[in-house]
Amino acid sequence: MAGNGPPPKEERSRARDTPTREIIKSDGKLGGFPLPGDVLPELPESKRDPDYWEGEIQREEWHPQTVRWWQNWRESPQATRMLTGPDWDYLLDTALLHHQMWTSGGKNSERAAEIRLRVAAFGATYADRLRLKYEIEIPNEEYDVGVAGQNVSSMDDARRKRIASGGA
Repeated sequence: MAGNGPPPKEERSRARDTPTREIIKSDGKLGGFPLPGDVLPELPESKRDPDYWEGEIQREEWHPQTVRWWQNWRESPQATRMLTGPDWDYLLDTALLHHQMWTSGGKNSERAAEIRLRVAAFGATYADRLRLKYEIEIPNEEYDVGVAGQNVSSMDDARRKRIASGGA
């Protein structure tokens, strides 16, 4: 079975055993580069546009989910840690796997495990960041998580009375 086992706990039983985490903060800049279209496969003859330029290679377009996924990585605080070209090339290879998985309509779901392992190296999930000893600092003004003392969901008076009286 693939994977790294359970994530480490945030706080260990002894304070001296608790690892110090590197705090990652977004710099507000886009990392990496836009998704290049020249890495995608050529379209088969049956799907080519006849009005396209003669001799020009027609390629697939990136799946919208992959475009969104790539943009999220470029905007993420983890992008500040991807400093070299090989980091982004590795993520581009992963984006191609992501694209193939989404365009297959679920037929290539075995790629999901490889994608999961690859993005874990960049700290995609909370558990991955615990393993990497990363902590992401999120500015409060950027992500409005609510006001202290305020209900998460407000219920109007009529619904509140129905619930209190045992009705649906």
